[in-house]
Amino acid sequence: MRIAIDRRKFLKLSAAAASAPALLGPRAALAAGTPLTMQAAWINDAEFAGYFVGIDNGLYAAEGLDLTYLPGGPDVIPESTIVAGKADLALTTPDTTVKAITDQGAKFKIIGAQYQKNPIGIVSLASKPIKTPQDLVGKTLAVPPVNVISVEAMLKLNNIDKAQVNIVPYAYDPTPLIKGEIDASLDFTTNVPFTIKQAGPDAVSFLLYDFGFTIYNDTVVVTEETLKNKRKELVSWLRASRKGWEENFKDPNVYPPKFADTWFKGTGRTIDNEIYFNVAQKPLMETPAGIFAMTEEGIQKNIDALSQVGIKATKDMFDTSLLAEI
Repeated sequence: MRIAIDRRKFLKLSAAAASAPALLGPRAALAAGTPLTMQAAWINDAEFAGYFVGIDNGLYAAEGLDLTYLPGGPDVIPESTIVAGKADLALTTPDTTVKAITDQGAKFKIIGAQYQKNPIGIVSLASKPIKTPQDLVGKTLAVPPVNVISVEAMLKLNNIDKAQVNIVPYAYDPTPLIKGEIDASLDFTTNVPFTIKQAGPDAVSFLLYDFGFTIYNDTVVVTEETLKNKRKELVSWLRASRKGWEENFKDPNVYPPKFADTWFKGTGRTIDNEIYFNVAQKPLMETPAGIFAMTEEGIQKNIDALSQVGIKATKDMFDTSLLAEI
């Protein structure tokens, strides 16, 4: 269980990122071709299944790429990896990227969006369901400290005074919710309801996105230098990755079991959990414009939502020209 904005929080770029050892996933580089390295945002789970399909099925090799895949984790700052030159592209969140651009002058461009809708949402027990922001009034909501500002923005967008909700710290553990010590928590809706169900009770959830906080997630970020020097390779990566995701979503139940002894080995998560995750994320990613699409409307929604938390995004931070070449 983890919160995307927290684990991808863009801290001060440091020399440590350049010297940290890279942890490669299984079959990190299968085929000869032009080298390209991607940095994922978290440990190997269904969130990245499409890339695993692309590697295992030779989709990147068919595009002339020798792809190295770097898994993420709680101590990995994706933006730092590309700044340090250890990866060519990274998956992260628009808030951290935009803050890096505006606050630190980072030369980044967002070239695609894996999740059209951010999976972060409010999770509660089905026995005491909280299905809308209005249901939070008078309730206790556990929120990681770094995400309080996002929740407050969602409340504001729904005309709810934040003083009407008792917000307490959340430690990424659903136990207090299961025990009834809190009424709801902020977490990944694609994953945590399954974890709760494993402990007994059913859970329900709603997305912050569906109630005004309309930001992407797992956005594809590159430096301006990489965009200039490796444009062809980035387009090839987008094309192969889209094919991998399309193949994965033909039946979300198929691929997770195939990765049990490779990509998903040693994560401590069950394959049933990964299947649940894979099924749940499909509607958050698919769009008529294709996986990774960033429409003018979608970009504007991100700009408007980020403005609610004091982050000033502009359209020129999003480059859709590579998607047009797929």
